[in-house]
Amino acid sequence: MTEPIFNRPIRVLVAKVGLDGHDRGAKIIATSLRDAGMEVIYTGLRQTPEMVVNAALQEDVDAIGVSILSGAHMTVFPKIIALMKEKGMDDVLVTGGGIIPERDMDELNKMGVGRLFAPGTTTQDIVAYITAWVKQHRNF
Repeated sequence: MTEPIFNRPIRVLVAKVGLDGHDRGAKIIATSLRDAGMEVIYTGLRQTPEMVVNAALQEDVDAIGVSILSGAHMTVFPKIIALMKEKGMDDVLVTGGGIIPERDMDELNKMGVGRLFAPGTTTQDIVAYITAWVKQHRNF
């Protein structure tokens, strides 16, 4: 279980963007984060980048996790990063996973996206990464 940071748990928005209707993995991640003591907001299916960023802003999250299997990662992640910059959300982690080629992961990392997780990653690795990032970067 993660320890609360400054008397509040880490808050994570888990999002499914676009027409991708496969949400089993996102639900497993959301449940694992919740079981680790994080507060999780799950957006449900067919969200736009604008909807994700607005929900993250309203919910005052520490991290956004995007599950993407559709191949639209090179469009979705840059749009989310741009919208977050417009709204001054510089202290929120953007991470995610799904079917993303390693070369695209590297390019997205250079754009400001955090670590991206391929199929087979353990939920413990994801929990540990989000916890460590928030403790290092989030201003309370």
